[in-house]
Amino acid sequence: MQISRKKFLIRSLKLTLGSFLFLPLLKLGGTKAKWIVKAGTGPDPSEWKNDEINISWIGHSTILMNLFGTIIVTDPVLFEKIGLDIFGITIGQSRYSEPALEIDKFPCPDYILLSHAHFDHMDYKTLSNFTDRYPGKINCITAYNTSDVIVDLDWKSLKELDWNEEFFLKDIKINAIEVKHFGWRYPFEKDRSRGYFTNGRSYNAYLIEKNGKKVLFGGDTALSNKFIPFGGVDIAIMPIGAYNPWRTNHCNPEEALKMATIDLKAKIFIPIHCCTFRQGLEPVDEPLKWLNNSVKNYNIELGLKNIGETFTLKV
Repeated sequence: MQISRKKFLIRSLKLTLGSFLFLPLLKLGGTKAKWIVKAGTGPDPSEWKNDEINISWIGHSTILMNLFGTIIVTDPVLFEKIGLDIFGITIGQSRYSEPALEIDKFPCPDYILLSHAHFDHMDYKTLSNFTDRYPGKINCITAYNTSDVIVDLDWKSLKELDWNEEFFLKDIKINAIEVKHFGWRYPFEKDRSRGYFTNGRSYNAYLIEKNGKKVLFGGDTALSNKFIPFGGVDIAIMPIGAYNPWRTNHCNPEEALKMATIDLKAKIFIPIHCCTFRQGLEPVDEPLKWLNNSVKNYNIELGLKNIGETFTLKV
């Protein structure tokens, strides 16, 4: 599914109006809840040690991680709006909270992991900014049939991983896991959730392993049993927002905790996918409040309580 950037933009322009009719609760503006990111809590990656695991929640599903010296960024979305970029203008939703770290303060990622092609997970503007800053230096892993969106960028490598496929490089292993979600970037595209398994857009979670430690990045998912075969992880990074009324595609905090503890048997829980864009009917701060109230009922430690915080695992 390889097409040129020019063809992709032409197709995008044709589908834009229809696309945004289906985006839930689309807003072109909106009041930013800057209080969500507490002053002084943004990470300082220069202080991280390469014999530890450091995980910082930058906002939405964007995680900056130092996994024993390997720098990994997940689903980076670092600008004011998400949506279609037309002549430098982004048409789409505005953030309710600012990123905890500006893009020019990110270290060069060894890997960028993209769970699927939705605008709030695969942001072309952010990704092109990364490759402009670090041309030919970043390995990018994305879901099956999604690389066409970003194929023109200057990656060191760009690889699609299908469900249950593994990627090995030196001392790191990355496994792509099926989740319960959907994959189209525009509503008229073929999508595996609609039965197009060979030529539809896909959607992943990722299991990342290094030095005997396992970190699960959950991407986007509803409640399912698809994580059971991968139990025994150290850290589960799980989505907890946009569940009202989108229960068929997004889990709520209680369901995320159940998957992390019962299915994944994780020791540490890191929340994502909330408090950044209004994608559901629940209040912006409800997912984190629910999580903090419920986590005491599960055999798991809450690694982060808010955007901008950093969890460190010393080994």
